[in-house]
Amino acid sequence: MHDFYSDTKTKPSRAMLESVLAAEVGDEQKDEDPTTLALCERVAALLGKEAAIFLPSGTMCNEIAIRVHTEPGDEVICERSCHLINFETGGPAAISGVMVQPLDGTNGVFEPNQVVAAIRPLSRYAPISRLVVVEQTANMAGGAVWPLETLDGVADTAKEAGLATHMDGARLLNAAIKLGVAADRLAAGYDSCWIDFSKGLGAPVGAVLAGTKDFIARAWRIKQRSGGALRQSGVLAAMCLYALDYNVDRLAEDHALAAGIARRIAQLPGVSAVLPADTNIVIFNVAEDAPSAPEIEAALLKEGVIIGAFGERRIRVVTHLDVDPASSDALCECLARQLG
Repeated sequence: MHDFYSDTKTKPSRAMLESVLAAEVGDEQKDEDPTTLALCERVAALLGKEAAIFLPSGTMCNEIAIRVHTEPGDEVICERSCHLINFETGGPAAISGVMVQPLDGTNGVFEPNQVVAAIRPLSRYAPISRLVVVEQTANMAGGAVWPLETLDGVADTAKEAGLATHMDGARLLNAAIKLGVAADRLAAGYDSCWIDFSKGLGAPVGAVLAGTKDFIARAWRIKQRSGGALRQSGVLAAMCLYALDYNVDRLAEDHALAAGIARRIAQLPGVSAVLPADTNIVIFNVAEDAPSAPEIEAALLKEGVIIGAFGERRIRVVTHLDVDPASSDALCECLARQLG
């Protein structure tokens, strides 16, 4: 199978699995797991933050960050297509009791002046604007990369108004590789930030959330309360450390493969639009007179190619370390039969 549904489909390599055998482990809840502590220290340094916490998933990173930064009844400002709104089962409302004000960005990116317009004047009748969230890269915008100057401008605008800032950095390292900018520089204006290890970095489980020491101390309480605390988590953290050692620079290969796929797809008559493929995600729309996205998804599955239908006319393709140029050829040939 050539699985382009998501980079979450990556499976750990044998070498990554073997890294667990040499890992020192202990009770994470007692701060006795040296491998997990080493991972957290390394990610905190990577993102330019004081401290970090290991968590099972990126969704938990976002939800814990919101819970730390806000109080029930507050409002969070973010982009309409972001993961926080669309793929976390209403977590901000269910877990933190907050409202979300969505902004309409361009390819998932909004501007500082939009933040200014979204911040509510203090009033006993309105929620308090408390937190601005950005998603780097913007998943449903085709893995779009936030430009550094826009990231800085949004963060500065939020801070001037007294709001906290959080970066959903699930694919932050993809952005860093694409821009040739260090991850800590991209995260500099944000009070909290995290990276995911179970996407393009190829680990089976894990994400690390970073911020100030006080922020992480509060995050730990929520992690404990929600059942997210672990025991010998070094068996997972070891694979995340391996990912940092061996799977970061190679993200450029995923970007190149996605760019090539986007160029080939754009030439098909049945394709009406292709979003810019900045990193490892290709999103395109199929024409009204072409088969629907679910029909194409089903047809490709029969030929051993897995893609994702996101609505009747939109398809997403994601490159990662478990697909290669031969997989790309198989994908594009199958799509040509459906849309050519």
